[in-house]
Amino acid sequence: MGTKVLKPKVIFVLGPPGSGKGTQCVRLASEFNYVHLSAGELLRQEKSKPDSKYRKLIDTYMKEGKLVPVAISCGLLKKAMFESQRDKFLIDGFPRNKDNVDGWNKDVAGYVDLQFVLFFDCPLEICIKRCLKRGAETGRDDDNEESLRKRIKTYISESSPIIQHYNMLKLVHAVDASKEPDDVYKDVKNLMLKYNPKSCYFILFQF
Repeated sequence: MGTKVLKPKVIFVLGPPGSGKGTQCVRLASEFNYVHLSAGELLRQEKSKPDSKYRKLIDTYMKEGKLVPVAISCGLLKKAMFESQRDKFLIDGFPRNKDNVDGWNKDVAGYVDLQFVLFFDCPLEICIKRCLKRGAETGRDDDNEESLRKRIKTYISESSPIIQHYNMLKLVHAVDASKEPDDVYKDVKNLMLKYNPKSCYFILFQF
């Protein structure tokens, strides 16, 4: 019998800035053996590389609260997935606009199994307070009031329609992210237990 080949499994994790996506993904990745890939963190890492040809472009887009071109975001995600050689991924903060969806569908969708979209639903006023607190504690340069106003505007105009798009496809599972982190995690964990995906025997990437 030949080696069984299955497509890597992907869960998109979406929500406004400060909704707790990253915090919850770290816990989920550990308990359910997923690789947590944060689109934003991959961009920040790329921005920090002195020899990156995208460094200045990424920095400008992030400071303006704009979404980086999909060729860059999707390319970094594909590279991280391939290098991990793992079979289950939480993709945090992607796709965030129609361009992201189109780029993903063109270059990646055919090689993976999109399980569902995990949506962290949280009032924007709570998200803003969380981001400002995080910025004061960590010094993250896009967690300031000016950048946040732009990021929230982008989220409302470009990211919200994407959540509606996947909702029409019956792929969205929403959780109340305004609660305390432990309570949010209980809800997310119960959702994940319903899927309990099995690992592949062999991972094949042909991007």
